Amino acid sequence: MPKSLLIISRQAPWSGPGAREALDIVLAGGAFDLPIGLLFLDDGVFQLASQQNAKAIQQKDLSANLQALGLFGVEDLYVCADSAHARGLLAQDLSLDELQLLAAGQISAVIDRYDQVITL
Repeated sequence: MPKSLLIISRQAPWSGPGAREALDIVLAGGAFDLPIGLLFLDDGVFQLASQQNAKAIQQKDLSANLQALGLFGVEDLYVCADSAHARGLLAQDLSLDELQLLAAGQISAVIDRYDQVITL
């Protein structure tokens, strides 16, 4: 049985390549039926903000990658509710419906469910 993998995405979508790399890893793992999860933490929650305008800063929009997660069988999507709240994001501001909101105290239990963890 393949080992499970959790990707923790902590970077805002336009602060560097980390956000895109995290999504690429998750999509690749999903394509190969790897048990994989994605946790948005700290500034990574900004990736989920609706109504982003990537063209304004001459960047490629990540929303298509986010919407493709379900097509690749990636169902374990988590967001730190405390990180979102601290950055002024409410649940209705997030672009994905199938997110599991976690309190900070629940994150370690989610991490423990996975065999391997990568933080970007």
